[in-house]
Amino acid sequence: METSTWSERSQGENAVTGSILETVFPPNSLLSRPLNVKVRGSGIISVINEQDESGFCPFSNKGGTATSRPLPGGRFFYFLMRLKEVYTVRERLEALKAEALEELEQIGQTAQVQELRVKYLGKKGLLTEILRGMGKLSAEERPVIGQLGNEVRSAIESKLEEKKEAAERAEIEAKLASESIDVTLPGRMVHVGNRHPLTLVTEQIEDIFLGMGFTVAEGPEIETDYYNFETLNLPKNHPARDMQDSFYITEEILLRTHTSPVQVRTMEKMKGKVPVKVICPGRVYRRDNDDATHSHVFNQVEGLMVGENVRMSDLKGVLLNFARQMFGEGTEIRLRPSFFPFTEPSAEVDVSCSMCGGKGCRVCKHTGWLEILGSGMVHPRVLEMAGYDPEKYTGFAFGMGIDRIAMLKYGIDDIRHFYTNDVRFLKQFNRV
Repeated sequence: METSTWSERSQGENAVTGSILETVFPPNSLLSRPLNVKVRGSGIISVINEQDESGFCPFSNKGGTATSRPLPGGRFFYFLMRLKEVYTVRERLEALKAEALEELEQIGQTAQVQELRVKYLGKKGLLTEILRGMGKLSAEERPVIGQLGNEVRSAIESKLEEKKEAAERAEIEAKLASESIDVTLPGRMVHVGNRHPLTLVTEQIEDIFLGMGFTVAEGPEIETDYYNFETLNLPKNHPARDMQDSFYITEEILLRTHTSPVQVRTMEKMKGKVPVKVICPGRVYRRDNDDATHSHVFNQVEGLMVGENVRMSDLKGVLLNFARQMFGEGTEIRLRPSFFPFTEPSAEVDVSCSMCGGKGCRVCKHTGWLEILGSGMVHPRVLEMAGYDPEKYTGFAFGMGIDRIAMLKYGIDDIRHFYTNDVRFLKQFNRV
């Protein structure tokens, strides 16, 4: 019996679907005995007579072996085998591996790597699709094909990781190149801000009075007429109100004209207890025409001390200590009689001119003195309305413009500089 083996007669191991196996036999070779042909995979084998192409002989296919039946012939016979499916599972796995590795060689982006990962190894990928056919294999073939499938998967995964790392390195290098910094250029200076001169002076004033045992209290800028005027011995229609005409929201609500209402609120919270030692810094409003020394909005700090046997001399001692810490140890003060509705007696307080040492100059208008604040003993009516017995307790109060103190301290000639936000002016205080 003549035998034709696939490996001997085919176009090779890599033959694909539709390829033709052709074998020529001598005359009468198929008449005397059957012909066995070993094939891999299923197929249909046609035997065609050269003289009569109508001859056809299908082959049975059992386990990879096709056996022919005798066919009458003429001078020569041509044996043709048309393969409908020559790929086995093994060949499909090997072909998939080769295809995947080849395709991976030609990509260079991480997104492309991910696309190929899904294409070949995903749940619906090509490798998964092939391995689903393992159920049709014999028990002997399954472990062999399973091992081969793992090897193919491992090879593809290894190549995917290699290409992913290479793509990521390339992308990082490209990004670094596009975002590179020329270190030979001079650095850009970082402009650091500083606190406003009014803030500096406010904090210094607070520190001085905290050192003398005072506390700091704050209150609302939108105030009632009652606290802004009436509790300070300024009843409605009192002519002294003209000095502090302000911005009214309603007939009973206005923008506060001073921080004195905070003093009254503090005494009410104390409910007649002593001592009361408080300073009240904050923004205030008055209907003034803006010029070099006046502003419709400015900052003020007021102080109050209430207790038994508080005297005018205590007021002078506190203010002298403040002036010397603020303007220098050689500073002197003087008190001039004045009038304020909420104090009695009242006094204007001047400090010796720090520019000329009290000798007289342009700044102090050749007087040797500079006015800085108003003060006096708290009016008995104010104490009474706040819940204190004026027969038992006395107190002093004072008030100064923080803007005024800052102008004197730093030699500033126009109050408007504080509010125009001119960087050229403000940056002078970055070392103060």
